[in-house]
Amino acid sequence: MTKEQWGALQKQICDTIGQNNYKTWIEPLTYVGTQDGVARFEAPTNFFGTYVSQNFGDMLLAQMSRVSPVIRRLAFDAVRASNNPSAPAAAPVEATAPVAAEPARDPLPGAPLDARFTFDTFVVGKPNELAHAAARRVAEGGPVTFNPLFLYGGVGLGKTHLMHAIAHELTQKNPHLRVLYLSAEQFMYRFVQALRERKMMDFKELFRSVDVLMVDDVQFIAGKDSTQEEFFHTFNALVDQNKQIIISADRAPDEIKDLENRIRSRLQSGLVVDLHPTDYELRLGILQTKVEMYRDMYPGLTIESGVLEFLAHRISTNVRVLEGALTRLFAFASLVGKPIDMDLVQDSLSDVLRASERKISIDEIQRKVAEHYNIRLSDMIGPKRVRTFARPRQVAMYLCKQLTSRSLPEIGRRFGGRDHTTVMHGVRRIEELRAQDVQIEEDVELLRRALEA
Repeated sequence: MTKEQWGALQKQICDTIGQNNYKTWIEPLTYVGTQDGVARFEAPTNFFGTYVSQNFGDMLLAQMSRVSPVIRRLAFDAVRASNNPSAPAAAPVEATAPVAAEPARDPLPGAPLDARFTFDTFVVGKPNELAHAAARRVAEGGPVTFNPLFLYGGVGLGKTHLMHAIAHELTQKNPHLRVLYLSAEQFMYRFVQALRERKMMDFKELFRSVDVLMVDDVQFIAGKDSTQEEFFHTFNALVDQNKQIIISADRAPDEIKDLENRIRSRLQSGLVVDLHPTDYELRLGILQTKVEMYRDMYPGLTIESGVLEFLAHRISTNVRVLEGALTRLFAFASLVGKPIDMDLVQDSLSDVLRASERKISIDEIQRKVAEHYNIRLSDMIGPKRVRTFARPRQVAMYLCKQLTSRSLPEIGRRFGGRDHTTVMHGVRRIEELRAQDVQIEEDVELLRRALEA
């Protein structure tokens, strides 16, 4: 492969792994050349090369071998060592490709599993302990106890991590188990492709022959009638065979708009578990766990007291962003040779800190209010007008008006399609009650503080 070919390939790599990962881990590499089937790179440090090899090596090999089939391995040399002949020689970090003539083939063409997403690397806290316990139970294998297991929650709360962890555990315990993991979008794509190529029998045979079916982001099929029809029949066929099904989504089954009632009913027939938004303690625990891992990779690198606490407070909505921020901090500190202190945090994470300014969502307010009053979310936003549900509904509407920039009509739509005048009435009623009812005043203040924390 020539350097020009490597340069042309980088946009495709960026699209595959995302711009942040590309800028942090791929852009600093220097492609030296290829000899005897080994593509050689210079990396800023030995750790840098090790990290790229472990986390992106397979992807890089696959991309590069398509352009130049002779490439079978990657090697990463620390640039400091290569520029200093007197420095002790460090063994290059290598990643080995499968022989081009005999590519490894996955009998079940699902999405690839991330090697980092295991139970050992999942940090458990109060917001996710039930989901973790349920995932562990399913991963034990054996008789199916609840079917399906339905995991739901917002972005970056650990749904995909738990799905991958289950798949890893099941296949390690029983390598012959047919575990198929894919996204709902991939399910739809394969279904459409089978229709177009008139291979529906092959499609049905594939999905009905698995031992465990795992579908991520199932909300994607909502409103897509033909895909929902096929998903329903696949679901029933596997349940009838007592095969395990694990589903994830960004919301509960009864909150997924345009999902057929029969599918919604099926999804609710097993165990439905919510991964709640992370709290400060869980975020801090995640950071501390990551730091322990990085200490081995970056010997001698120090981190100032208070940095982790600051990050846990400021980056509160998405664990992926939180972990990415810490990765960037360690990489940046290693490159510039400085300790990780608050100045370095501000310099290297300014964009992340700006983007993570506290933005409270309507979904978050609804969940928090429902938990506070110990009612189901579906009852709070549903049509029932009994006081047990109506008062929490008005409190939630009031907080949405106070803490978000959403318009009254939009707030009304998120509360079961109610008119904006209903929202106005609810807001005014809570304003009146705050001046008259001490309990309402305390409830509103407690909820506001919890949401703004």
